[in-house]
Amino acid sequence: MRRVLELVIFGVALAISMVPNANAQQDKTSDYYASLSAGVSLLGNSSNDGQFVGDFTTGAGTTIPAGTVLPDGTDVGWETEFDTGFAISGAFGKYFGPIRGELEVAYQSNDVDTHTGVSAGGIDLSAEDAGVLVTGADNLGPTVSQLVADGQGDVSTVFVMANAYYDFRNSSDFTPYLGAGIGIGFVDVDYSPSATPIIQDNATAFAYQVMAGATYDVSASTGLFLGYRFRGTSDVSVEADLFSADFDIENTASIIEAGLRFAF
Repeated sequence: MRRVLELVIFGVALAISMVPNANAQQDKTSDYYASLSAGVSLLGNSSNDGQFVGDFTTGAGTTIPAGTVLPDGTDVGWETEFDTGFAISGAFGKYFGPIRGELEVAYQSNDVDTHTGVSAGGIDLSAEDAGVLVTGADNLGPTVSQLVADGQGDVSTVFVMANAYYDFRNSSDFTPYLGAGIGIGFVDVDYSPSATPIIQDNATAFAYQVMAGATYDVSASTGLFLGYRFRGTSDVSVEADLFSADFDIENTASIIEAGLRFAF
């Protein structure tokens, strides 16, 4: 992700260097604006790291007998991959010369593709019968890996952000920009492989983002922009439903977006 961001910033800087008579436009000093955007969300893989809360007694596995006790605090986790999703946002802001500040509300959602590598206490459970995950259960037939490979569910986030941008104004109709923001993410996690609700929980987390792109002036008051942003939250703390355990879910995404900005 860092490499992608470095390439985007390099491209913006290169575009600035190729524009003649840079900063020839008059600075805006008090104009307000509103913007709307939509794009694709590429949510990064999540290493779901957790621990059992209280002693956990297994059901019947393949090699692990029913009634095996995993003590309180035993590590449990797996890897989750996501499908390409979508992101939308709206913002209201104000120009302060080449700098602008805004408040933004955004939403992004990505369906789960698959889960892999389930382990507990350092033991790979992939080949165990899925009954091992349910206290008191007999063998269920499918293995743990077969149960979780079916990626039903999603991770969706509502962001409330405060952003600042710098517009590299010039004599052309194209204005490159860089920006950054911080705020709050309201995250909903639904991991329900094979219609089994492993995690269905929500949490609030610190959110951050960095942005780069360029705006094309369609008219004196309307701009069409294309941009990239790397956006995420701190690890999301949620509770499992299938068994008593707490997890930290990773939530970072690359967003490629297009939108319109209206000055007034």
